[in-house]
Amino acid sequence: MFVGIDHGTTHMRFASTDGREFKLSRYQAAIMGPEELKESILKGLGTSASDIQMMGLTYSMGDGIDMITPIDRVSDRGIQSRHGAGLHVGGGTKVYDTIQDSGIPAVVIPGLHRGNTSDARFNVFSHGASPEKIGIVYHAHKKGHDNMVVSDVSSNTVTLAAAHGQLLGALDACIFAPGIHHGPIDLEGIRDVDDGKYTANEAFIRSGVAKMAGVQDIEALMAAFLANDPKAILALDTAALFAAMEITAMKLLLKEKDIENPSIFIAGSLSDIKYARERIEAHVGTGVECLGVWAGARGCAGIAEAVYLGARDIMGIGVDMG
Repeated sequence: MFVGIDHGTTHMRFASTDGREFKLSRYQAAIMGPEELKESILKGLGTSASDIQMMGLTYSMGDGIDMITPIDRVSDRGIQSRHGAGLHVGGGTKVYDTIQDSGIPAVVIPGLHRGNTSDARFNVFSHGASPEKIGIVYHAHKKGHDNMVVSDVSSNTVTLAAAHGQLLGALDACIFAPGIHHGPIDLEGIRDVDDGKYTANEAFIRSGVAKMAGVQDIEALMAAFLANDPKAILALDTAALFAAMEITAMKLLLKEKDIENPSIFIAGSLSDIKYARERIEAHVGTGVECLGVWAGARGCAGIAEAVYLGARDIMGIGVDMG
C-alpha cells in the first residue's frame, strides 16, 4: 500500500493507492500527541504501519528542496522559512514530524519554485505551486493526460500547466486569482500593510472572495449561495472568472508548444460546486473535468508508488534517492 498526504489549508487529507481516504482537521492534528496522531492516521486509513510501503508527503510551500527526497535526508521540513504566505496552525508540522519519527518509509515532494521550474520565465515569481498541486497534476497524468492545464480552486487558487508529460510552470495564489480565503494583495492591501493595520501575510489570507459575501468559510458561503444571497453568487462568479482567466493564460503557454487543445481540469472545493464549474466552462469555452478535493492526496500516493518502483523523474521533477 502507498499513501499520499495533502497538506491543505484547512485539512490534512490522506489517500492510499487501494482507494482508502481519511481527512483530519489541521486544528485537530495540532492538539494531538505524536502517538495519538499516528494511531489516528492509521485507524482512519484502516491499516497498520507495516502495511505501508511508502508515503508521499507534502509540507507548506516545499521550497527548500528541488527534488523528491527521502524524509530522513530533508532538513527544516523542506521549506525555506515558516514565515510567509498562508495560515500557520501547527497541525501540518505535527503530521510531518509524526511521519518522520514513525519509521514508515516516506518521501517529501517539493513545490514548484525557482529551483525546479522548467520555464525560466516563471522565475520572476519565487514560488509557483505548493507540493500537493504537483500531486493533483500527477493524478491527472496517471489518468492518461500529458498536455493539460490544472486549476485548483479552493482556499487558494493555483493553476499549473504541463506539456508532453512535463510540468512547465504555475501561478500561485498570491499572484493572480483569488480563492475562497486567500488572494493577491491589491493596492488597498498594500496601503493597509504600509499603514500597519496588518502584516502582508494577514492581507493575503483575507483577500479571497469570501469577504465579498461577508462569510468566514466555504460552508457559510454555500449556505448563503443556496439562499440566493446575491453577494454569495457574486463571490462564486468572481472565483470562477479569475480561475478561468488563469486557465486561459496557461493555455497561451501551451500554445507555444504547438498544443492547441490541452485537457482542462479543475480541483479543490469549488470544483465540486456545479454552478462554479459551469461558470468556468462557460468562460473557458471548452469542457472541464472535475478532479475533486482528493486529487492531491491520491496523486501523492501515486508518486510514492512510482518512486518506490524506481522512477527517478516525476513530470520533470527529479527524484533524489541518494
